[in-house]
Amino acid sequence: MMFPTQVSIVEVGPRDGLQNEKQALSAAQKIELIRLLSQTGLSRIEAGSFVSPKWVPQMANSDSVFKALSSEADIRYSALTPNLKGLEAAIEAGAKEVAVFGAASESFSQKNINCSISESLKRFEAVFDLASKNSIKVRGYVSCVMGCPYEGKILPNAVTQVSKELIGMGCYEVSLGDTIGVGTPKATRLLLDDVLREISVSKVAAHFHDTYGQALVNLYTALEYGVSTIDSAVAGLGGCPYAKGASGNVATEDVVYMLNGMEIMTGIDMDKLLAASSYISNVLGRPPVSKAANALLLK
Repeated sequence: MMFPTQVSIVEVGPRDGLQNEKQALSAAQKIELIRLLSQTGLSRIEAGSFVSPKWVPQMANSDSVFKALSSEADIRYSALTPNLKGLEAAIEAGAKEVAVFGAASESFSQKNINCSISESLKRFEAVFDLASKNSIKVRGYVSCVMGCPYEGKILPNAVTQVSKELIGMGCYEVSLGDTIGVGTPKATRLLLDDVLREISVSKVAAHFHDTYGQALVNLYTALEYGVSTIDSAVAGLGGCPYAKGASGNVATEDVVYMLNGMEIMTGIDMDKLLAASSYISNVLGRPPVSKAANALLLK
């Protein structure tokens, strides 16, 4: 097992983070956050989600956000599109990359999108078809890879099967999401031992939540396996809807601080990242949920 020399960070704060914040932001506030993030050296930013505003009101203005983004050649802005209608809206708004999601838990799939895992994947066929016709790259998310709020522990093989199906349908990468943050290094090892038997490590990303304070040690474990793509959210944006008061996504600042200390390149300027962190924290009226940001901002 060898650490990668370089890691690509996918900034998910403007989507996965903000959609789990109680406070809904204006399009202008989101655009300013993304502008600041775009100056940090980040090359992949998840900028919004084309879902029904009835279900996720925090993402209601994603079309305005995408239309305002400058099409910088070195930055990929992506959107979550759960269905064909979402993809059509994303294309109209100018998105060049989208993401779809499946769950490794049948209970989670039923309670969140009212269908089985296999039915949810079947629905994506039309999405992949239209994305292909429009030369749009598709990323896949797998939820509940180490635990589910409804059925507890999830077997690694269930994650592998969903991941394989998403890759087979056309996803260039699958992001393994510890949605409720219950994973530990041992669980991370068991997961990756199974998944990486079937899928190349170059197609796997780690999306770990910090609900129980385990995200960084789990990411360290994933790095030992050669995983070189990490999802994180500036200022640790986003709570966990299944654990009241708990933190959500691992904070980008904490991940970058750890990687810098390990001499693993990210291309991210910490000072500029802290500027984005300060901006969004001021908008939300609270300090960042990031130990590194809080320590560095006090210096």
